[in-house]
Amino acid sequence: MKALLVYPEWPDTYWSFKHALPFEGKKSAYPPLGLMTIATQLPADWEKRLVDTNVRPLRGADLDWADIVLFSGMLVQKPPMLRMLEECRRRGLKTVVGGPITSSVGEMGSYADHVVIGEAEELMPQLVADIEAGKAKPVYRAMALPSLEKTPLPNVGLINPRYYSGMAIQYSRGCPFNCEFCDIIEIYGRVPRTKTPAQVLAELDLLYDAKWRGSVFIVDDNFIGNKRKVKELLPALAEWNGRRDRPFTFFTEASVNLADDAALLEMMRSAGFTRVFLGIETPVESSLKQAQKMQNTRRSLLDSVRRIREYGMEVMAGFIVGFDNDPEDVFDRQVEFIEESAIPLAMVGLLQAVPGTQLYRRLMKEGRILHEGFGDNMDFRLNFIPKMNPERLVEGYRSILERIYGAEAYYQRVRRFLADYHPVHHKQRRFTDYIAFCRSVLKQGVLSPDRGAYWKFLIDAATRYRDSFDVAMTLAVMGYHFQTLTRLACETE
Repeated sequence: MKALLVYPEWPDTYWSFKHALPFEGKKSAYPPLGLMTIATQLPADWEKRLVDTNVRPLRGADLDWADIVLFSGMLVQKPPMLRMLEECRRRGLKTVVGGPITSSVGEMGSYADHVVIGEAEELMPQLVADIEAGKAKPVYRAMALPSLEKTPLPNVGLINPRYYSGMAIQYSRGCPFNCEFCDIIEIYGRVPRTKTPAQVLAELDLLYDAKWRGSVFIVDDNFIGNKRKVKELLPALAEWNGRRDRPFTFFTEASVNLADDAALLEMMRSAGFTRVFLGIETPVESSLKQAQKMQNTRRSLLDSVRRIREYGMEVMAGFIVGFDNDPEDVFDRQVEFIEESAIPLAMVGLLQAVPGTQLYRRLMKEGRILHEGFGDNMDFRLNFIPKMNPERLVEGYRSILERIYGAEAYYQRVRRFLADYHPVHHKQRRFTDYIAFCRSVLKQGVLSPDRGAYWKFLIDAATRYRDSFDVAMTLAVMGYHFQTLTRLACETE
């Protein structure tokens, strides 16, 4: 059996980093970890190929080779996935679809021969046996949340690491909180499950042996969901990284209560964490309460950001507008918070009512759902009827993007960040870093209409922020992505 594993292309969003990747000669931010892990669960005598269409297009020769095609993706990847499924059907190829998209899109069975809903660890043996026997069912649904100790190592040999800006591993699934708009708790549950430290170190060994050096994204939706287990992992992670002269730095996502635990922050610093993404969402407490994001209330969110930063970790953050309790001045308040917190990479999006969430169910009962949505919170097309005037909401959202990612405003925010940021882990410069710098000077310092603001920032980075120069230039390049995408989004709406 020849199994072709296919990962659909990401749309152009803040998370894609498509406009920043060419600076360092990369094709995609991270590899398709889910498909790499599924590949390990297929029989050893099956031939396997993986096509990440963020790296290269799916070709006719790939489909000619295959006996069966397995897809995985998220709701935001639905359009390209459906096009590829249609081509497979035209060719008479059997298809299997899994991943988070199958929990959000109920009609996937209309496009694929076999649909896997839920986590696949305990489903794969039966699915494989049925495929080999020629009697596979249309739908396979996980009836329980599996222990991650059953999760095999991913097949790193199916990708070429040099095409990616970072590598990815997973430590846990699930989150203890109850945010109304979040589908993570619906898919993975509210009791975080973790791998053992030995499993995590084995995955790092795979990346190290594959000659990877650089950033590793721990893709958990809330890395600290089970603090006790994380504190068992981090000393082992620090020892592993230190013994090899720190080949990796780490980046992850966490809840804001990370700021409350100094011991945990110190452990993360020692292990090599340099960046963490926080779901701040909004400085409007009534909106946080209405969204059931109670972990962000009764605290100073600004102090939380600053405390995490004190441990050498840059804070990225997600923000949302469109909550029912958002006041008319929410747009100004979001901008003020982002500027005061000095968060360079602020991912601001319109609220999306994602199928399967508490929010979607509530709005459906209230007759306010317009369609299932697109999974892209930068899409100006609302999928629900907001309490605020829709035109006012969209226009206010656009105004946030234009204000925080205007070149002068962005570089000034990065300056404020650099003034208080003291990196603990300095990466070793590689030849590609110098190439990226030269491309930045050409593209941002010569060809860009914002070149004046760029040169002022570059001079400041080289003089006032010399200890953080690499970080400054990385943020300049990432800013180019955000500025370009903001301009395109606002022009085409």
